Amino acid sequence: MEKANGYGKIVPAQLLLPFILVTILFPLWGFANDVTNPMVKAFSRILQMSNFEGSLVQFAFYGGYFAMAFPAALFIKRYSYKAGILVGLGLYATGALLFIPGSMMMVFWPFLAAYFILTCGLSFLETSANPYILSMGSEETATRRLNLVQSFNPMGSLLGMFVAQQIILARLNPATAAERSAMPADQLATLTASDLAVVRTPYLGIAFVIALVFVATAITRMPAHGEEDKSLNVGPTLRRLFRNSRYVEGVVAQFFYVGAQIMCWTFIIHYGTMELGLSEVQAQGYNMVAMVIFVSSRFICTFLLKYVSPGGLLLALALGGGALTLGAIFIPGMPGLYCLVGVSACMSLMFPTIYGIALKGVGQDAKLGAAGLIMAILGGSVMPPVQGAIIDLETVGLGSFSFPAVRASFVLVVICFAVIAHYGWRTSVLHDRSHDRTPLSAQ
Repeated sequence: MEKANGYGKIVPAQLLLPFILVTILFPLWGFANDVTNPMVKAFSRILQMSNFEGSLVQFAFYGGYFAMAFPAALFIKRYSYKAGILVGLGLYATGALLFIPGSMMMVFWPFLAAYFILTCGLSFLETSANPYILSMGSEETATRRLNLVQSFNPMGSLLGMFVAQQIILARLNPATAAERSAMPADQLATLTASDLAVVRTPYLGIAFVIALVFVATAITRMPAHGEEDKSLNVGPTLRRLFRNSRYVEGVVAQFFYVGAQIMCWTFIIHYGTMELGLSEVQAQGYNMVAMVIFVSSRFICTFLLKYVSPGGLLLALALGGGALTLGAIFIPGMPGLYCLVGVSACMSLMFPTIYGIALKGVGQDAKLGAAGLIMAILGGSVMPPVQGAIIDLETVGLGSFSFPAVRASFVLVVICFAVIAHYGWRTSVLHDRSHDRTPLSAQ
């Protein structure tokens, strides 16, 4: 691997094989994330629900991350990263397979349960894989190493978006919610069963892939790197983490980042259909363009980290993301949609950089520290339903002006970027400029 400013290789040669195997996990959970985002719109139409009710998909999906992150961290601390990965893969496959009874019952709650179990598995995977990658080499190259691996995550996301567009949305019956309401009960039941079978298909496919990865992981020897201390020491560890303001602020920033990401990628379809009259398939196409930009920007930003401090680059991109989101709010028509697509270029760096900054220097506390950062994914559970409720208003009064609610709802994203920009500034001014001589918590 490439040299990193005199600090040695990003990944030592003896860790290259497990590094590659763990890297494979990143696009797998990226696929799950982004095949699911368009399901908010799909379930709303298939089961004749409001935007708020449909957004409960995200509440269940990202709620699983929150609920399982801390138990996963304790499990990994007690056993190993490999054991955590295997449990995560097992739960991932189980949740995906639960789409079979959900589609047969034709009601919403079994799908919510399936999403929750699936993401309990993703919580295990992310709580295991991210700190494992950070441990595979020197601390000086840890943030770059995680950014490099995270660059493969959006490739899975892009595949998930393509599957959602071409295998799900394009094959759903085009009947609107109003047209479905007017159908005879038997005709509606047949149509609903057919559409839910379409939704089920990609989840069964990913369950098969996950089973293969499970077997490959189980038979591969994974070094116990960074796993020397098996004692839990939960109380002292949490006290150290809570005293570390860089870590605590990182958890807060991560909460708002994930909220911003999920809102942008979930409701871009609503923006396109409600503001511009596009079909769901066409609107999802713009979501895919956003993901291509995200992937490209991730590699570019990973390169820039050789020359620019993580905090400084995070600050600049948060300000850029906020400006583009304001464009999506205040500029009507296609230019506003282009602004919303462009936000993905600014988001690409954020998750792994916040993660790496927050965990820098925490040593053996990284396993429980990682749990807090994964629990922060709760932002993707809490914020989309709020945005969905705003969109359901249809219009928002702004003084004497009436504003389309789908555009006004993105003010939540602007707030998120403001919080991230503050964390980037704190890191850049109070940490990066001191060249790591003084911990941020002491400032």
